[in-house]
Amino acid sequence: MKYQDLSLLLLRLFFGGLMIINHGWGKLLRLVGDEPIKFADPIGLGKEISLGLAVFSEVLCALFIVLGIFTRYASLPLLITMLVAAFIVHGDDPFKDKEAAILFAIPYLILFLTGGGKYSLENYIKK
Repeated sequence: MKYQDLSLLLLRLFFGGLMIINHGWGKLLRLVGDEPIKFADPIGLGKEISLGLAVFSEVLCALFIVLGIFTRYASLPLLITMLVAAFIVHGDDPFKDKEAAILFAIPYLILFLTGGGKYSLENYIKK
């Protein structure tokens, strides 16, 4: 496939970048801020740990995806985070409230299956 590696690059840049900018950065600021933490505890680990796990996936793992390093490993926490958001946090909500998390989950599943592609740091390091 002629444009497969370019497609993977675009997928990584857009879905990794959007995750950091629109979701992860605000959570990171909330985690390190002075305000008391208010966050969902969907799997019973405590709101601080739940927020920390969300920040780990939505900032650090998303950054790894943008850079194309440890892409397969980095996509798993993001995929899990999006599935928890869709089916546990928004489990009783209408589908439209789950849609964004599901739409984010799909590219992370694809990146888990394919890896970062030719235009990634992991590919550059292999050489």
